[in-house]
Amino acid sequence: MNDNEQQTLKVRLDKWLWAARFYKTRAISKEMINGGKVHYNGQRSKSSRYAEVGATIRLRQGYDEKEIVIVKISEHRQKGLIAQTLYEETPQSIAKRETYAEQRRLNILHNPAPDHKPDKKQRRQIMRFKES
Repeated sequence: MNDNEQQTLKVRLDKWLWAARFYKTRAISKEMINGGKVHYNGQRSKSSRYAEVGATIRLRQGYDEKEIVIVKISEHRQKGLIAQTLYEETPQSIAKRETYAEQRRLNILHNPAPDHKPDKKQRRQIMRFKES
């Protein structure tokens, strides 16, 4: 497919995210877009929006938040190596993800689980604290 055909090809955003293998099914892709987990050029969008070359997409997957730029348009789901050529992750996004991964590894970002359950007296203290 040459560049002119690439630019005129219209593919829905949910279908492109599915083809680029960010989500396992189109239904999940659509759910994530409608749920606000995907931002297209800095704004929430609908799943029916057409993906364009050069557009910036910010999406959340679990703990990770990625910022990617669309390089190619495809409406067909293909092998992983081919799907990776459809987009390019920004250097800032890569650095941010690596930083957060390191912090998660060191248990800085989330609270570790307590060693034991609170006993009856401690539960009453917690309830009093929450009420006030």
